[in-house]
Amino acid sequence: MPSTSSLLRTQIEAALADRIPSALTPPPRPLRPVIATGVPEIDTVLEGGLPLGAITEIVGLESSGRTSVAFSFIAQMTKAEKVCAWVDVSSTFHPEPAAASGVDLARLLWVRCGMQATPDRRPSHPAFTLPERYFVRSPIKKGLHGGGCGGHPRNEVKGLPEAVSGLLRPEAIAPRCAEPQRRMRADRKIFTPQPLSTATRSNMRINPTKPWSRIEQALRVTDLLLQAGGFSAIVLDMASIAPEHASRVPLATWFRYRAAAERTQAVFLLLTQHSCAKSSGELLLRFRPGEARDDETTVFTGIEHRLQVERRRFAQEPKNVVPLRKPPQSVNAAQWKSQTTWAGAR
Repeated sequence: MPSTSSLLRTQIEAALADRIPSALTPPPRPLRPVIATGVPEIDTVLEGGLPLGAITEIVGLESSGRTSVAFSFIAQMTKAEKVCAWVDVSSTFHPEPAAASGVDLARLLWVRCGMQATPDRRPSHPAFTLPERYFVRSPIKKGLHGGGCGGHPRNEVKGLPEAVSGLLRPEAIAPRCAEPQRRMRADRKIFTPQPLSTATRSNMRINPTKPWSRIEQALRVTDLLLQAGGFSAIVLDMASIAPEHASRVPLATWFRYRAAAERTQAVFLLLTQHSCAKSSGELLLRFRPGEARDDETTVFTGIEHRLQVERRRFAQEPKNVVPLRKPPQSVNAAQWKSQTTWAGAR
């Protein structure tokens, strides 16, 4: 015979069936499809790979294996002929190691933040050292001099009166050796603050030397990529940004990214040193500092990496039957080894 509690539960659900179906039955949690990362140890812990249509945070210090795992995952996506995007906030992305990891660069959109274009359309950044063939040359201005090169003669005389007056100033004339040199006191200039114009404020906001301007530009680009769709995976690389700057991103931004990723069914990877997405992130992987492998005493052969799963939503299917015995605890840590190119097969 059914117990009193189960009978009462059945009566309540039958009475509320028209207004609230299954009032006392918890709804099943949705299970997202996953995509393999290419690292067997991580795929085993995550029960298949990274969730699709959600935010995955990869947190850790420098040289902890964050970028290597991201390269491995992007390589798996590009091998499946899918288009991905990499938003580089700190200008630390290098195509050579990405191609060595198996990433098809023809299917990867590289967005480099903090770049300002000069009048000849060339980014004014010391790290931007691409060959000349990758730049778009400025169009030739037709003028009266040189048969199609050079500007208008009116522009050539600009600044000439100031240059002539500078040459004729008394202090510009060099004194003779026998004459005593008179020290002239320069007039003190009084600085009067002027209100900033709209153009000046816009230029200050995109200053590449300030970290927050890079973050703001990266957030706008990421929002455009997520809303536009068409990208199977988007990586927001904020690994080199200090936590005090990365934590300034509003939580509403991550919530909007989560909704857009779920709508477009894109994998969103966030590489940081400190957790930022909070409840908007579905998976949080914390990488521990790596240790050098001791295979050889004099040759560096690789690094031994470790990670821990700190947050994982919708990890297993819900079950209404409670077992009498305590179920085995799931493994929330992984450990694997990376190998250098010169180490060879071991």
